[in-house]
Amino acid sequence: MMVPTTVLMIRHKTALSPYKPTTALVTSGLFRYSRNPLYVALLMIYGGVTLHANSLWMLFLAPVLFVVLDRVVVVPEEEYLGRTCGDEYVEYKKKVRRWI
Repeated sequence: MMVPTTVLMIRHKTALSPYKPTTALVTSGLFRYSRNPLYVALLMIYGGVTLHANSLWMLFLAPVLFVVLDRVVVVPEEEYLGRTCGDEYVEYKKKVRRWI
């Protein structure tokens, strides 16, 4: 998931980092199914590492990681995109779920 999404963002010449200015709203590729496919991929990788490590503490930490990612990164990022992309982002939000 990360590779095609990263390539798509590079093709649209927009920042991969949530802390850099967005220059384009990408709504194709995996962005048709999730507004945050890179974060979904990161959580899936975390889940895989957790299973591979057979780590109970990592399993219990997963919901905390999800909530922190959602509240500290995703919500502010979506507020920024709403200000930056306006109605185009509002319409996109109506069609595509935040996660999956």
